[in-house]
Amino acid sequence: MFAAERRQLILEMVRANGAVSLRELARVVQTSEVTVRRDVRALEAEGLLDRRHGGAVLPGGFTRESGFPQKSHLATAEKTAIADLAAGLVEEGEAIVVGAGTTTQELARRLARVPGLTVVTNSLLVAQALAHANRVEVVMTGGTLRGSNYALVGSGAEQSLQGLRVSKAFLSGSGLTAERGLSTSNMLSASVDRALVQAAAEVVVLADHSKLGTDTMFQTVPTDVITRLVTDESPAHDDRAATELQALADQGVQIAVAGASGGGTGSGSGTSGVSGGDAVARQQRRDVPLPGPRRQVPGAGLRSAAALGEQGGGAERARVADLRRR
Repeated sequence: MFAAERRQLILEMVRANGAVSLRELARVVQTSEVTVRRDVRALEAEGLLDRRHGGAVLPGGFTRESGFPQKSHLATAEKTAIADLAAGLVEEGEAIVVGAGTTTQELARRLARVPGLTVVTNSLLVAQALAHANRVEVVMTGGTLRGSNYALVGSGAEQSLQGLRVSKAFLSGSGLTAERGLSTSNMLSASVDRALVQAAAEVVVLADHSKLGTDTMFQTVPTDVITRLVTDESPAHDDRAATELQALADQGVQIAVAGASGGGTGSGSGTSGVSGGDAVARQQRRDVPLPGPRRQVPGAGLRSAAALGEQGGGAERARVADLRRR
């Protein structure tokens, strides 16, 4: 298929669906994701579409936001891998808040297996995923329903969060940069997300690599408030994502990278030539070895002190034995 034919077909798919993932585009036009990405960039340069979240969407600039049906088909493997890794950060008996979004919905499906959990959310999709979970309590905020993403927003939602205190907040958004932090295209959603953040001791952002370096209209979480970022493994040629990850790490954000295949779910091998076993290992490792201050391993100091004590005790016993011989 010639480039012009591919690009015309890509345009038709985006216009018909509102948003299409790069993976799906590559499958339909029967070429590689690298070639499709190049076609999408060319079409974006002509103003015919926008690149968003690992795919292509209808053009709209900073203020446009895809609805749930479109977003749910974008970067699905990446969201699965991110959710698998993020679920490992939640312990039995914790109280957490989970914001609205397709990635947080994937997280909620995995949290259904964590006993004694209390989840506060403004997302109907998150609540639905946990509705039949055994020993998981779901607390819904008040507010006005925003149909495009099935989230409760407005003053009612914000007021219901006042006085709340939980251990962690799990949020996603439309873009993430080291300069502005997490952002979204909707003012009401941004305001509720800020209220969720204020209720949590730690803030965990879930964002696939396509959101890194993307800036949207309303800031939700400044970079200095983000405790940890859980993302997927970006392609080797994606310099923007790598640069943004380094900048976020330099500002103290802990980075956790998941294999794009969702290796922990047994769904197959990861992208970029990573095997399923390697993907699991990457998920279990948690932190990316980016340059920065060394983090002390819990208990390392105690082990060192014990070792020194043993050495000191041995020297003392030798001295006593020598005195006795004299």
